[in-house]
Amino acid sequence: MRLNEVVFTDAQPIEGYGPGFFRIGGTKHEGPVVTGPTGTKPWGGYDDADTLLAYEGAVDVLFVGTGGDIAHIPAALRDRLEARGIGVEAMSSPAACRTYNVLLSEGRRVAAALLPVGDAT
Repeated sequence: MRLNEVVFTDAQPIEGYGPGFFRIGGTKHEGPVVTGPTGTKPWGGYDDADTLLAYEGAVDVLFVGTGGDIAHIPAALRDRLEARGIGVEAMSSPAACRTYNVLLSEGRRVAAALLPVGDAT
């Protein structure tokens, strides 16, 4: 007999993205978003640390999508998150979406903070 622990959260996979938006759980979200075990909501970007710090104790790793290209996130933001036990992995937003979905499908405790790719025109 095989027993599996079932964890119910409001986390949903990222279904797609495009210039200025992300599609998560069948809903199109304009601009930067954060998604994870408590659902999806707007994110104010690198200056909005409080939204990310709210994941303390709920996730082991936060994927930060830096837009169309990989970039460093501000050291002060990374330090604050890591001091609270939140591992941080910065990568391009397309890579962050893919990696988040894979780990989410494995039942891992993950979240993603995503800056959009390209301009919404």
